[in-house]
Amino acid sequence: QVQLVESGGGLVQAGVSLRLSCAASGRTFRPYFMGWFRQAPGKEREFVAAISWSGGSTYYTNSVKGRFAISRDNAKNTVYLQMNTLKPEDTAVYYCAASRLLGIPTTTRDYDYWGQGTQVTVSS
Repeated sequence: QVQLVESGGGLVQAGVSLRLSCAASGRTFRPYFMGWFRQAPGKEREFVAAISWSGGSTYYTNSVKGRFAISRDNAKNTVYLQMNTLKPEDTAVYYCAASRLLGIPTTTRDYDYWGQGTQVTVSS
């Protein structure tokens, strides 16, 4: 089992930055692909970003490319999502997730463990 706890969300104005953190505990953290998803009210949970276990490969949904950056510190068992130039449409609950998939996990069913989520609200 892997336990994931997100932090760093909040209410901010458009254009500013936030950094989300996800602390992992339980089984060995390193072998997992880690990802961030988000879910806005009335919408399905959507993929935001993912990072390989080494941190050498990252993947993003098109709407956040160039604005968001995912990273991980395996020594701290923590994954981060740096969000810059936030927009009102980024408003959602953001979830951290861990995957054992050997390929590139970009759908919710590719992930085995989930955090409880952290709310990000961007006002215009």
